[in-house]
Amino acid sequence: MTTRRVGVLGQLVGVAGGRAPGALARRLAHEPVVLSMLLAATLVVGVAVVYAPDWVPIASLTLPLLAGGVFLSLRSLVWLVAAAGFCLLASLVTLDVTAHFAGIAVVVAVTAAVALGLARSRARLGLKGTMGDSMLVDLRDRLTAQGTMPELPRGWEEQLVHRSAERASFSGDFVVATRSPDAAVLEVALVDVSGKGHGAGTRALLLSGAFGGLLGSLPPEQFLPAANAYLLRQNWSEGFATAVHLVVELTTGEYEVRSAGHPPAIHFHAGSGRWETLETEGGLLGVFDKDVYEPAVGQLRPGDALMLYTDGLVEAPRRDLADGIDKLQGEAERLVAGGFRGGAKKLIDAVASSDADDRALLLLWRT
Repeated sequence: MTTRRVGVLGQLVGVAGGRAPGALARRLAHEPVVLSMLLAATLVVGVAVVYAPDWVPIASLTLPLLAGGVFLSLRSLVWLVAAAGFCLLASLVTLDVTAHFAGIAVVVAVTAAVALGLARSRARLGLKGTMGDSMLVDLRDRLTAQGTMPELPRGWEEQLVHRSAERASFSGDFVVATRSPDAAVLEVALVDVSGKGHGAGTRALLLSGAFGGLLGSLPPEQFLPAANAYLLRQNWSEGFATAVHLVVELTTGEYEVRSAGHPPAIHFHAGSGRWETLETEGGLLGVFDKDVYEPAVGQLRPGDALMLYTDGLVEAPRRDLADGIDKLQGEAERLVAGGFRGGAKKLIDAVASSDADDRALLLLWRT
């Protein structure tokens, strides 16, 4: 009996670690099979705990519970928790109750509660097993892919750097970018969703798909109004966002920048060696109806550069936003002598190395 129990539990531990053999992995695709195996393992462990307590500790009941929390639905997991509770009660009746025994029993109960919580969370999404984690990873990868800058023609270079708050997997800052069908025009929108970390990241996942569909599908002057209207329709309690929208004619370098409550873009003029802040007007997305977004216009000549960034880069406690922008410009001046390649990473490291907020910076320059 002990050999059989060890074999079954060994298989279950292998499954939980993602190392199940091929035949077993195919069987685990069917939840009744998983439930039957875990129930059998739980009962085997329960019998072994009663008749061989020196060899099989009661803490072994946590193993099938952990596996069930990963692979079972809430309804099936209830049966497994009931079986574990029955085994725990049987051992309580037949064995001497000590402080150590009571402590282990509490650990088993907590493990069962955690497993049920995980299953309940997946049930709310209508998902089974590890599909919820896989879905979130897929959404994160799609967000990353959508934020990839399109290939630029010779004479143009860019660097985009994202840093999420507290190094979370999701960020409230995102970029959507596209080139026109004739490849002559580049459009970029850098968006900062209210909040930070996972809370903002959830809204960013939705908005990135919507804004990515709008970008390039509408005349440039209609992009921010359409994004604002979309966000207003969501009626989120904490649903505003800021955005900066850049349109560049890649043959001439002429550009338009529109802002929706976003920190101003900064233009480096190679001729004068100075950085210019581009002041634009426009309210937050998702707050004001039928807002007007006036553009700032200019031209990127060879040697010029343009910076788009989010407020996490320049905001800090007890520091005015203008001071943060001045600091960013001061650090940017150091890039001029050595060139802009790798400059976005250098600027984030120098200006906002703290993980307290989401940060993003796009540096676009003409060689």
